[in-house]
Amino acid sequence: MKEEILNSLKKIRPYLQAENGDIELVEITDDGIVKVRLTGACQVCPLSVMTLRAGVERTLLRDVPGIRRVESVS
Repeated sequence: MKEEILNSLKKIRPYLQAENGDIELVEITDDGIVKVRLTGACQVCPLSVMTLRAGVERTLLRDVPGIRRVESVS
């Protein structure tokens, strides 16, 4: 599952980097919660919650079976 998540994040990364941000995988829990850290400009952007839900979570839910939710950690 970790490799699938990392591959999915590779698809998202160029969009975040275009806005001077990035994302890193922090943890995958046994109950299907993926914890990520938004970095750079994404860390302080007021739209980061929207990016997390509409971009990151949506992509991971589509690409990786077994994921229930994506959470941002600092």
